[in-house]
Amino acid sequence: MANLGTEPVDYSPTLRSLMAQAGIASYRSLSQRSGVPRSAIDGLRQGQIGRLRVVALQRLSQTLNVPLDALVEMFSGLAASPGDRAGADTTDQIKALRQECDRLQTQLATQAEAVRQQVQQAAIAQLEPWLVQWPTAVHAAQQKPDLPAQKLIPLVRPVEALVQHWGITPIEAVGVEVSFDPKIHQPKAGMLSSGQRVRVSHVGYRQGDRLLYRAKVSAI
Repeated sequence: MANLGTEPVDYSPTLRSLMAQAGIASYRSLSQRSGVPRSAIDGLRQGQIGRLRVVALQRLSQTLNVPLDALVEMFSGLAASPGDRAGADTTDQIKALRQECDRLQTQLATQAEAVRQQVQQAAIAQLEPWLVQWPTAVHAAQQKPDLPAQKLIPLVRPVEALVQHWGITPIEAVGVEVSFDPKIHQPKAGMLSSGQRVRVSHVGYRQGDRLLYRAKVSAI
């Protein structure tokens, strides 16, 4: 497909403006962050958007934080005259590209919703024993204040199993005495020094290498 119009087109200023807003310093960085080949980015700069694959446009849209239809509009250059056959062909191809972009966006939204529902269903399946039994246990505890709390502990195990299935692991255990580490411990009050002896009041959690919550501790 030829460049839009009869004169060479340079969309570099437009692309650099979008990159600056996204905090991207170079075309190489844009290629690395989006996963789009440099040749495709150069094609976009030269007004050859019709040659780019829809997946590449989707990635550039996400990386530059620009809606897909707006990205197509910015780089399509639909200024060809009605009598220009090449311009008319280009307009038709851009129209088809927009339709494909719309179809892809709809497909991605549908897939995201399907994944969300699958995750929810899997979680609900694992939590079923707790969902069914916990309200009854709470009611029994309210009717019988002297009910031993030990009997309620097994009812929480489905929740613990789900958390473990998601790769979430606890940091410390309630009541233990440890040396204060600001990377994984959070003081309940005041300031604590690294290495100071503390007691854990609330456990923290990690998911893999990612810290979710620091364990809360108090000075001994």
